[in-house]
Amino acid sequence: MLTALLRLTNKLLRAATTAALAATLCVALLLTACSGASASGLSGDYVEDTVAVAHRLQATIALPQDDADRPEAEAEARTLINDYMSRYRPRPQVNGLASFTTMQTALNSLAGHYNTYANRPLPEGLKERVDKELTKAERAAVRGS
Repeated sequence: MLTALLRLTNKLLRAATTAALAATLCVALLLTACSGASASGLSGDYVEDTVAVAHRLQATIALPQDDADRPEAEAEARTLINDYMSRYRPRPQVNGLASFTTMQTALNSLAGHYNTYANRPLPEGLKERVDKELTKAERAAVRGS
């Protein structure tokens, strides 16, 4: 009888421990998924994120080709572009704005170059155009259009 009681107690303790661990993991995942901040540091505020992304990408394209940090900066730029577009493209209140369409054009051009010509430097013409579009999108976002 005592042995059966010990077995039952052990089973109940294992089940309770497993349930507690599962509940803790679920809560941690929920809090992480609902935090609003992404790994790239986007805040969720369209204007703030547009200005931040434009500045970070302008800094990346301004790096000299022989800079040791350039490959890492370009990889971060790809991640930032994907995070920004996945956050704001589905939002109808944002994706109709002139600032968003200008930003989307710049990001698509830059991402296309990084994906197609990963080992080649950014052509001077593309660099100038992307920089100009990023500046234009930033100004338009701050204005509210």
